[in-house]
Amino acid sequence: MLVTLIRTIFLYIIVLIVMRFMGKREIGQLQPFELAISIMIADLASIPMTDAGIPIWNGIIPIFGLLVMHLLISLVNIKSMKAREILCGKPTLLIYRGKIDEQALKKERFTLNELQERLRGNNVVNLGDVEYAILETNGQVTVIQKPNKRTTTPEDFNINPDYEGIPYDLIVDGKIMKENLRQIGKDERWLNKQVEKFNIRPQEALIVTYDGKGQIFCQKKADK
Repeated sequence: MLVTLIRTIFLYIIVLIVMRFMGKREIGQLQPFELAISIMIADLASIPMTDAGIPIWNGIIPIFGLLVMHLLISLVNIKSMKAREILCGKPTLLIYRGKIDEQALKKERFTLNELQERLRGNNVVNLGDVEYAILETNGQVTVIQKPNKRTTTPEDFNINPDYEGIPYDLIVDGKIMKENLRQIGKDERWLNKQVEKFNIRPQEALIVTYDGKGQIFCQKKADK
């Protein structure tokens, strides 16, 4: 029992390391070759994990072999557009200029109900509002609505909003994020002064953030 537990933990760590090397895509955004490799890695890890009689290296070596394959294929993908088309395919227009392409639906084995479901997933409930619907190579559907149906932006009214930037976490669970402080050109002395305005010490803060407008959000940890 203990041996199986140790093997499971060890293989889990190996698979986790390999998946981190493969990149940060979500499962729904994997290309076909990436999905195939992910499934094979899971299968290879499960065999020595459940059968203590199989040497653990019988799972680890093929897993690292698949990682090498993934890195090589990814490199070829970057270098060659032709290889990219073969491995990943090309986007398909399911709706073109407001008209559903029936041939494209048949080719991709897409039903009308599935198309409508994907449109609803993009917050579009009326087919008549769609100018283009593109089936991407990872299976996602990108929707471009007709100009008169799109959400308005400040640019439509000739408004130029102030730059907002991104908020930085300065303290998380009482721990100072020193790298983020350096990113905004501040030091711990400055941070201490800002936190004191909320009548707490840095180690008492649950979270402190600093946004592009210079505004600070601070929340104290709950009392135990």
